[in-house]
Amino acid sequence: MIPVIDRCPQENLMKRSSWYIWLAVVLIVTSIIIFIANYLIFHNLEEEMFLFMEELAFIPLEVLIVTLIIDRLLGEREKRTRFEKLNMVIGAFFTDVGSKLLGMFISIDSNTDSIRKKMMLTADWEEKEFSTAKDSLSDYQPVILLKPSDLIYLKEFLLQKRDFILRLLENQNLLENESFTDLLWAVSHLNEEISSRKDIVSLAKPDLDHLANDMRRAYIALIGQWLDYMRHLQKKYPYLYSLSVRLNPFNPDAKAEIAS
Repeated sequence: MIPVIDRCPQENLMKRSSWYIWLAVVLIVTSIIIFIANYLIFHNLEEEMFLFMEELAFIPLEVLIVTLIIDRLLGEREKRTRFEKLNMVIGAFFTDVGSKLLGMFISIDSNTDSIRKKMMLTADWEEKEFSTAKDSLSDYQPVILLKPSDLIYLKEFLLQKRDFILRLLENQNLLENESFTDLLWAVSHLNEEISSRKDIVSLAKPDLDHLANDMRRAYIALIGQWLDYMRHLQKKYPYLYSLSVRLNPFNPDAKAEIAS
């Protein structure tokens, strides 16, 4: 079966180019008509040519100024668009993987209480609180205590999400957020480490220590990205932030219902 080639993009490009050509022709003809009309009315060709050359001399400067302004405006608009798309991808990650994975890490971290208070988000948090919470991660040392049941559950969960994580890594928009890309690679590496072990229940202590170190790397990166995403939700989508605050994985009493 011969594939059908979609000609719509080419046709649209030709129509757009044709429109530009016609616009250029109309503007040039309009300028010529105005110039001739001005001469016919005032009969002063020398002054007309002087003014024409004077205007012509400033055209490069005008083009430069207009180009810089338009380029900057378009650049800012494109940057905001990419930022929104990126946060949509990050939101999909936390909805499908991140929040559940963060809850798993918290449940096997015996040192969570040392940072729990700093992670208790509220509706009126400001930039200072988010920055303080994120800065606290630089000194935080998780204490990962692995049990066979935790490893089995984590292995099953990560295997289910492997394709989703790989698709995220293929997203070109993520190239502009190195920290989130590093998080995906850390989670992907942890997935590979766990899935490569056939008998996850009876691992030797050096093996458990190695997995615990991989978990710490992914855990710290996950908390940092979670804080950044919560900050974004508070600014752009307060209603989503409200739900996230109520479902805060660091809050042992978290629930979606609003307390009376």
